[in-house]
Amino acid sequence: MIYLQLLLSFLQIGLFSFGGGYAALPLIQDQIVSLHGWLSMEEFTDLITISQMTPGPIAINAATFVGQKIAGAPGAIVATLGCVLPSCVIVTLIAGLYLKYRTMRVLQSVLGTLRPAVVALIASAGVSILLTAFWGTDALISLAGTDWSMVVIFAAGFALLRWAKWNPILVMVLAGVAKLAFALITGEPAS
Repeated sequence: MIYLQLLLSFLQIGLFSFGGGYAALPLIQDQIVSLHGWLSMEEFTDLITISQMTPGPIAINAATFVGQKIAGAPGAIVATLGCVLPSCVIVTLIAGLYLKYRTMRVLQSVLGTLRPAVVALIASAGVSILLTAFWGTDALISLAGTDWSMVVIFAAGFALLRWAKWNPILVMVLAGVAKLAFALITGEPAS
C-alpha cells in the first residue's frame, strides 16, 4: 500500500509541477509534509538544502529521499519513477505539438499567462522556507523568537551571491560552516 501511495503522490507532483523545481516546492510540501506527514517541516527544509547540494532536479531528489526514508530502496525507485513518468510522457507529446503549432498566437499567449503563476509558486516556497529558517515551525514571528544567526547567514549568503557573484556551492559550504560555528559558540545544536 505504501508503494501505491508513494507512486500516486509523486505522480501528482510530476504531473502538476509546471515551471521547474522551485515551482514544485509547494506541491512537494503539500504531499509529503501536510497530506501524508512523511516529513516534518524542518526535515522538508533540510531536504531542500540537500537537494540543492546534490546533482539533479529538486523533485526527483525529493522523491528518491522520501521513498528511501519511507520504504527503502524499492520505495525510492517507485517514488522516483512516479515523479519522472509524467514528464517523459508529457514532454514527448508537447514537443510534437509545439513543433507543429509553435507560431500560433494562442499558444504563445498561454505560455505568457503561465509565467506569473510560476513566479508566484517560487515566491511562496521561498517565503515558507525563510519563515521556517528564521522562526521555526511552531514559533510566532517576533523579534524575540528570531534565529539571528540564520538571518546573518542568509544576508551574507545573499550578498555574496548577488553582488560578489560567488559560486553558489562555495556559499552553501560557507553557510554550513558559519551555522556550525554559531552553534559551537552559543552551545546550541546545529539544526
